[in-house]
Amino acid sequence: MSRIGKRPIDLPDKVTVEIDGQNVTVKGPKGQLARTLTNPVSVEQDGNLVKVLRRDESRLARQRHGLSRTLVANMIEGVSKGYTKQLEIQGVGYRAQMQGKNLVLNVGYSHPVEIEPPEGIQLDVPKDSKGLQITISGIDKEVVGNIAAKIRSVRPPEVYKGKGIRYQGEVVRRKAGKTGKGGKK
Repeated sequence: MSRIGKRPIDLPDKVTVEIDGQNVTVKGPKGQLARTLTNPVSVEQDGNLVKVLRRDESRLARQRHGLSRTLVANMIEGVSKGYTKQLEIQGVGYRAQMQGKNLVLNVGYSHPVEIEPPEGIQLDVPKDSKGLQITISGIDKEVVGNIAAKIRSVRPPEVYKGKGIRYQGEVVRRKAGKTGKGGKK
């Protein structure tokens, strides 16, 4: 039995769950999320607890049990607390700035790169960071992570000088460059 799948999910205050067959809708103070779960699992609400159960013991049901429970738990946490990701920019002349809702990155290309956030995602460049930090926040964990990965992929950190966009706290292993003169003749 899935260790993650069998744990019930506690509902925080002001969060409601509506279950209509395989469709699960979660409403909370930060917004509303909906998802359709796969067929081999079912969702039940028992008072202040939400449980994800397997319909049978097939291989597919065992595979999707823990995944479905985690997806529902992420929806509940998203509408109650929300999710944020932090990115850091390193490099001489590299910076980010906001233009309206869009994020504009100057990261060593001949042109600035503009990123438009999807619905429900807020991008922010704190004033005190001088354009070297980006904050991505929203209620859907999957979308927040995808946008963070998309921004990072504009200029991923390179291994020789460490320049680029990285997650906050990400460690980039540095490589030694070429050696100076000498070597074989």
